[in-house]
Amino acid sequence: MSVVSKNLNQLPVLGVGMGFRDVYAKEVFEHADEIGFLEIAADHFLDAAKPRREFLERLNERFTLIPHGLNLSLGSAEGLNRSYLERLAGLIETVRPPWWSEHICFTQSGGVEIGHLAPVPFSREGLDTLCENIRIATDRIETLLILENITYPFAMPGTDCEEVDFLNELLERTGCGLLLDVTNLYINSQTHGYSAVDFLKRLPADRIVQLHFVGGEMINGKWVDNHAQATNPEIWELMDAVLRHGRVKGAILERDTNFPAFDEVRGELRQAREIGRRHRRWD
Repeated sequence: MSVVSKNLNQLPVLGVGMGFRDVYAKEVFEHADEIGFLEIAADHFLDAAKPRREFLERLNERFTLIPHGLNLSLGSAEGLNRSYLERLAGLIETVRPPWWSEHICFTQSGGVEIGHLAPVPFSREGLDTLCENIRIATDRIETLLILENITYPFAMPGTDCEEVDFLNELLERTGCGLLLDVTNLYINSQTHGYSAVDFLKRLPADRIVQLHFVGGEMINGKWVDNHAQATNPEIWELMDAVLRHGRVKGAILERDTNFPAFDEVRGELRQAREIGRRHRRWD
């Protein structure tokens, strides 16, 4: 077993949690015993005013918090925004999580924020750019970084290899874990015409640290990851395959809009816990 794999195996098992959203602030405290951990969008707490910082302290006292970065832009050819990295490092030092996460993407180009998560080309150049930016980020932030796969409607110019091969080399070169977004994997498999289960079998099981799941929606004949729907049966089925494949430490329900009554959220958390228990992934 590699040193990296051994260290990943020593991470705590957090179970099933949810992405914290302010609309559910009251409910997460009322039902804290049903929530294994919370993922916080880092950008929602950077440069926070005193009331927001105090609220973060309350959350951190009650839950394990995992900061999830949105705008570090690891795939940017011009390098990282060092000011943003410093602020992110400060948040992670405050929260003291077992790991933190960011996307395999870029969100700025030529100094301009592009407003969405853009895929990097699956190429040697794209890989080298990511690895160098990740090296800089992890030199500054010693807490383990895990990397999330995103959806992409088409391959970026310059792509010359399969995504799964690109991911495997990225994980090997950086020593990072994988945040496997099950919904994104399913949507990409539908968009690009491949088997999600075959893709999954080619991933290193011991590097899958955390999952994301939520419902996707079919719009104009295409699957869209809008974080606005209940988890689809096809995605539950794929999650079952993922939890059979890898010793995942935790899974997060990632709902960002069209918020249902909290009882519906609790039902999805229960269903995810039951799938994990079937495969002895958490108690």
